[in-house]
Amino acid sequence: MKKGWMIALILLLIGSIGAYIWYNRVKDKASVEGGAANNTLKPHLEMGTVEITDIDDDRIKVNVILLIDNPLPVGFKASRLAYTILMANTPVIEDVYAKPIEVKSGDSTEVTLPMEIQIKKLMQVLKTLDRKDIDSTTYTIRSRFDLDIPILGERTFSPIITRRLPTYYLPEIKIEDIDFGKLGLKRTDVAAKVAITNKNKFPFNITDTHYTVSIDGKEIAQGDQPEPILIKKQATTPVVFPVTVKPGQTLGLLPKMLFDKKDTPFLVTLRCRLIDKEGNLAFKNSKMRTAIRGTLADFKKD
Repeated sequence: MKKGWMIALILLLIGSIGAYIWYNRVKDKASVEGGAANNTLKPHLEMGTVEITDIDDDRIKVNVILLIDNPLPVGFKASRLAYTILMANTPVIEDVYAKPIEVKSGDSTEVTLPMEIQIKKLMQVLKTLDRKDIDSTTYTIRSRFDLDIPILGERTFSPIITRRLPTYYLPEIKIEDIDFGKLGLKRTDVAAKVAITNKNKFPFNITDTHYTVSIDGKEIAQGDQPEPILIKKQATTPVVFPVTVKPGQTLGLLPKMLFDKKDTPFLVTLRCRLIDKEGNLAFKNSKMRTAIRGTLADFKKD
């Protein structure tokens, strides 16, 4: 019986020494080759693609794909991932990915983090960068994994990813005019004249465009533009969306449209998809919705 215990202890000792030697060799190799995560064998993150999937008046939906690499000889499980996204050292997102994450030993896995950025927060950062005339900025992801299986004696690990990337701007859409053409009882021709400003250093197309025009709370027109429209880089592109209003839809609005423009509100809603012509993944087929409001007096000619 004692002999069996001695053999077990010797095997355990040999295994421990072997694991220690393996760990130090791999660690030294990572140091020589310039490994990730400060040249340690701790799991680390790499940021993959960033995809804007949906843009609304008050928020942007984004998918950030992270690659989690585990160089350890044991796998690990994390019950949650808390993260903060900073742009120019200013937090724009703080959230928690609550789904379990498991990475096998010597393996890696991808995790897609669905995020929402508040437009108000983003615009504050962009205005600051504009004032300083900065066309690129630092994007940082601070994360914390809460581990179900401790690794290297720790219950959490908190990797940080930092990248220097171009500053991405959202398209700015302004209604320059709503041209009613000839007002009549049987037919009214309407054209929404739109200016789309693109501050980015790359052009993009808007396509699959749908729009509506409402006057004084009443929808009077809607239309579609399925063909792509090129929005030039670092420029303002004028676009006209023509619509023919069906008979009778503007009949009750004619007096206000003609004589009370100051107190007659308009609303133009626009839905489209953004496609980057140069293959930039940030604008990869993302959806955009916006609403532009004002009064008819805004279009008063000098």
